Amino acid sequence: MTHQFDTRDVTTVLARLKGAWGWLVAFGILSLVGGFLSFANPLGATITVDYLVAIFFLILGAAQIAQAYTYRNWGGFLWTVAVGALTILVGAVMIKNPMEGAASLTLLVALLLFLLGGAKIAYAFAMRPISGWIWVLISGLLSILLGAAIFGNFPWAAGTVLGLFLGVELTFNGVALLLTGLALRNS
Repeated sequence: MTHQFDTRDVTTVLARLKGAWGWLVAFGILSLVGGFLSFANPLGATITVDYLVAIFFLILGAAQIAQAYTYRNWGGFLWTVAVGALTILVGAVMIKNPMEGAASLTLLVALLLFLLGGAKIAYAFAMRPISGWIWVLISGLLSILLGAAIFGNFPWAAGTVLGLFLGVELTFNGVALLLTGLALRNS
């Protein structure tokens, strides 16, 4: 089954986006300010990331326990409650000890960079006959180098890496939103 591309859908979406260009610019500026603050104080931004993840764990654990009680007769009730309680416990520990939480998250990020880097390298070799495969290979190698840099500088990295990553994300997001909003205003 093929889907016909309807230009009216694009026109409708574009008209709605044009009406929201100011919001995009405002969120872009706000994101840029957040990025600047993250770069200015990476430790503070790292602790903020830790608290945000901890709050997510608390909410997730509570939701999991609530969901378990809606299906009390299910055989996995106790396991679901236990996992929910453990998730709440992890969130509470991260709030009580934000630097230990940040250290754990930083190690997780480094491990993910290694795994993603390896996957990108394997993908690059699989697509080697295609033009541009080298860029995927370079991206994979850079991911592995970044993971190694985090592991190699671990005590220092635990206090700054998450904040710096947040700064990069907020900055790129802010630029994208700002430029998109301005382009929509001028179109």
